[in-house]
Amino acid sequence: MNINQSQSKTGQPLAEIFKSYDIRGIYPQQLNQETAKLVAQAFLKIMTQKFNKPIKELKLAVGRDIREASEPLIKSVINIFLEYGVKVDDLGLISINDFYFAVGYYKYNGGIMATASHNPPEYGGFKMVKMNQDFPDSIEFISGKVLYEELIKLDLPLEDEKIKGRIEKKDIFQDHLNHILSFVEVNKIKPLKVVVDTGNGMAGLLMPKLFEKLPCQLISLFPELDNKFANRHPNPLTEGASEKASQKILKEKADLGIMFDADGDRMFLIDEQGHFITGDITLLLMAKVMLEKNPGAGIVYNLICSHAVPELVSKWGGRPIRSEVGYLNLANHMRNEGGVMSGEVSGHFAFKKNYYADNGFIALALSLQTISEDGRKLSEIIKDYSLYARGDEINIKVDDISSKLEKIRSHYQKNIKDEIDGITAEFEDYWFNVRPSNTEPLLRITVEAKNQKELKKRQEEVLKVINN
Repeated sequence: MNINQSQSKTGQPLAEIFKSYDIRGIYPQQLNQETAKLVAQAFLKIMTQKFNKPIKELKLAVGRDIREASEPLIKSVINIFLEYGVKVDDLGLISINDFYFAVGYYKYNGGIMATASHNPPEYGGFKMVKMNQDFPDSIEFISGKVLYEELIKLDLPLEDEKIKGRIEKKDIFQDHLNHILSFVEVNKIKPLKVVVDTGNGMAGLLMPKLFEKLPCQLISLFPELDNKFANRHPNPLTEGASEKASQKILKEKADLGIMFDADGDRMFLIDEQGHFITGDITLLLMAKVMLEKNPGAGIVYNLICSHAVPELVSKWGGRPIRSEVGYLNLANHMRNEGGVMSGEVSGHFAFKKNYYADNGFIALALSLQTISEDGRKLSEIIKDYSLYARGDEINIKVDDISSKLEKIRSHYQKNIKDEIDGITAEFEDYWFNVRPSNTEPLLRITVEAKNQKELKKRQEEVLKVINN
């Protein structure tokens, strides 16, 4: 079968759904059950090559989120796995945090979860992982693009031996709860009043169970699973998505709020005044606790985080490790350079002792401990960490990304720090990064300066150079 020329029902090339990190497409026009069968076969081929064993000896996990697409898509995957003799554990409806934990804790060879992350409800998708043979107790992600490269080489259906596999249901919640709580000292957490907005997504399943173990009061917002995500956008960074949580915090006079994206791996804080806090500043909250437990440890941050991150991590005796954007990259730096945790502006937080994978629930627990130990209101703590004026990421559509980057390169050549992920330039009073999107014809621009006036001036200057 030649899949290289295949198209989805929209007429677009099938390759477009295979992203840098995972697989995502509109269901069923771009991604459907037939595509899921192809994905499952390519995944099996990758796994049998990586572990040097026949397919029938693999032990794999599957799970799904609440999306309309996820149940039919994962059923197609399961059927393929069983057709080739795989031992499958079905974890059912879970968050991606639960899924990553399960693969690492129970030492599956790997697994697939049907989820489209924080995309709108009409999307379906897959996230795929395997155990890393080179690093003990580490899982690694299989990117959509890597899987597609394997897929186009295959003659399908697979000619491997067909033998009836086995499937079992597995409940992992209690083991995961114990794992989350191992990262904190519960007796140091104060009885905080906490609004938790799970946005009708998968984090709503574990939150009541977790807060039963904590001294905090849980005020749930949109805890019911809803595949339409009717109450807010599944991506907390979407404009207006945090408004209802902020209003609830003020109404309830809560100490803070917490937001999750639809599959639960991204966690954001909102202070007692209803102000949204970016992921890089939240990283500092957790880094403080982690460095108390692990003096001198490495903290990985991506290159669009505030310069406050490396400065404060160094001040606290830690070792800041700079990374390209994207959780695949941060995980690699954690493994290769001895990091104990990593964090991004986008709200992804990963931990060495969580199999080098993201976990928004661990991030929540660590944040509660730091806030409790400090004793001040969250807004006051954040002031100490907000050393600079960092602007929100600016995204602009461009026809020719390479020519726009060349304009930046030419204009700022004397101040370019590096080009490991786009172009980063450093100056005495400000810095910026301009990088291309992995999936869209966009340039993403981040600027940070010593104050708001300087920030606005430099943002306008960079945009002027690009658009001139």
